[in-house]
Amino acid sequence: MKKSTLIFGIFLLVFSNSKAQEHQDSTQKAGTYERLFDFSDKVIDFISGEKWTVIPALIYSPETSLGIGARAIRVFRPKGGSTDNLRPSTLPITLIHTLNNQTIFTTELELWANENRDYFNGRIELSNFPFYFFGIGNDPLPIDEGELYASRYVYLHLAFQRKIAKGLYFGPRYEFRADNIYDRLPGGILEGSQVSGYDGQRLSGIGLNLNHDTRDNIFQPTKGWYNRLGWMGFIPVLGSNFTFNQYTLDFRKYFIITERQVLAIQSWWSFTTGDPTFQHISLIGGSDRMRGYFEGRFRDNHAFVQQAEYRIPIYRNLGIVVFGHAGQVTSKPGNFRFSKIKYGGGFGFRYKINQEGLNIRFDIAFGDQTAFYFGLNEVI
Repeated sequence: MKKSTLIFGIFLLVFSNSKAQEHQDSTQKAGTYERLFDFSDKVIDFISGEKWTVIPALIYSPETSLGIGARAIRVFRPKGGSTDNLRPSTLPITLIHTLNNQTIFTTELELWANENRDYFNGRIELSNFPFYFFGIGNDPLPIDEGELYASRYVYLHLAFQRKIAKGLYFGPRYEFRADNIYDRLPGGILEGSQVSGYDGQRLSGIGLNLNHDTRDNIFQPTKGWYNRLGWMGFIPVLGSNFTFNQYTLDFRKYFIITERQVLAIQSWWSFTTGDPTFQHISLIGGSDRMRGYFEGRFRDNHAFVQQAEYRIPIYRNLGIVVFGHAGQVTSKPGNFRFSKIKYGGGFGFRYKINQEGLNIRFDIAFGDQTAFYFGLNEVI
């Protein structure tokens, strides 16, 4: 009995020492993690002024390769009136130069006012943008055989929407874009096919937007809908040298799966009629629709993309996402085929940089290539 008691006592001593060591190691690891996250938060606070956050801009995508520059963003609520429930407005300004010799300047204002009854959106983009053309349709050139061309362009859009019912907004939109294609392959498919816009374009058009928006947060929605019906008409009387119409349907829904995990789904459709330019027809791919597919490799008059993303918070401001998508382009709406659908998916990481929910994101996607994306904001 004494022997067994002694053995039991030794076991308890060893076990308790082991647990104490494990607790100490765990505490040290937790302390290391806390210090790492505290340091990250201090860096964000250091580069964030009272009104502006200025960060070195580092982007990466298959379309641009590595891009380096600067990005400033202001998240604010206009003064005057009650601001308790007013949605945050944003003004980002970005200047990037990439290893593909692309220079991009963008600024976009999203302004909420009048107790969320009025919404204004304006964007200006100036680019010197060498890019690749793969042809039109579901059977483009192979991913490593795209034809290089170079274009300088200016783009502008202005949109205003007024709340007409609960969660429902309606208003006009104006778009302008001018492209100067200053370099292309002589005798190549772009020049040989003489597709609309092959030697440049000037587009000017007006349209209408109807939005249904019941999201609880514009940066990180956890519930609600965001649906948009849009029409744009480009006509000579406004200065456009191409005439066509474009219709866009964008449906998004957000579900709370657990207390902190969210599922976001999107159904996006684009239909183009008339004589659209190859730069402005419906396309899939890139960082927003069908990650893992080169932007614009698949382009035609009509397109759809179905996407889903599952968002999981991990620790403090860090989270991960898993996503999947399917899409297709076609020359006629009746020609959509299951056999032509392209599939892809991937995963990524998120780091929240302010209390409004603005995220830095890094995604790894798989489609017709393995692609990496680095940027701001959620995709869906």
